[in-house]
Amino acid sequence: MSTQTAGQRAGRVMLVLAWGAGLLLATHFFGEWEEGQRNPNRDPQSVHGSDYVEVHLLSSRQGHYMADGQINGEPVTFLLDTGATQVAVPTEVAERLGLQAGAPVVISTANGRATAHRTRLENLRLGDILLTDVAALIAPGMGGDEVLLGMSALKQLEFTQRGGTLMLRQSTLQ
Repeated sequence: MSTQTAGQRAGRVMLVLAWGAGLLLATHFFGEWEEGQRNPNRDPQSVHGSDYVEVHLLSSRQGHYMADGQINGEPVTFLLDTGATQVAVPTEVAERLGLQAGAPVVISTANGRATAHRTRLENLRLGDILLTDVAALIAPGMGGDEVLLGMSALKQLEFTQRGGTLMLRQSTLQ
């Protein structure tokens, strides 16, 4: 009888461990799915033509265009914002990237006026699109860790939106 009791205990422990592992896996996969809904462009793919490179981005469920990319070789998440004059980097992200704060400038944001600092990005990459020497701002008070990809970068590209997809095109002609 003690062998059966030990076997029953082991069975219960195994059942609890299996349920725990199942819950952990479900939580992980749900988190991945949710992140995919927020940012469906975690590894943007590029299309190359004879004189251009294109990146096609899907809109998020909220209608925003987000994509993973790089600034100076370091990973960042971009939120495309055609209403932003400059690329705007949150202070915490700028510190992580080692960006140098330059001249102060007063900016108008949805939360009112703030003092940002000019900086330059050595390079900015989105898929195979590579921009160099891009004007940017280190913007205090920006929540989150998304970099606003504003017009100081986007003006160097051709872009078209159709049916929930944004096509960014960079000419490769010099």
